[in-house]
Amino acid sequence: MTTTDVRIALADDQAIVRAGLRALLERHGVAVALEAEDGNALLDGLAATPVDVVLSDVRMPGIDGIEALRRLRARGDATPVVLLSAFDGAELLLQATPAAAQGVL
Repeated sequence: MTTTDVRIALADDQAIVRAGLRALLERHGVAVALEAEDGNALLDGLAATPVDVVLSDVRMPGIDGIEALRRLRARGDATPVVLLSAFDGAELLLQATPAAAQGVL
């Protein structure tokens, strides 16, 4: 699999953050197949658009990144999820690990 074969979903409530991540990823040949402004939009989008990896902000209004991850796993979706956060703390890891996140950045 080359980087151009990798399809990513981006979820972040900040449009400028999504735009920056998209630009960075696309510059490296990674296709952004789905963008979502919250966990609900992410879940809906993933039902229609399968991807190889999800990059999701942890803190979003409504359904946050960890709850979206829990719901993905509950419906049997094993797509790898990497959670993004500007906040540092052990609490995030304590929530992300049992929710089956593949990583936290």
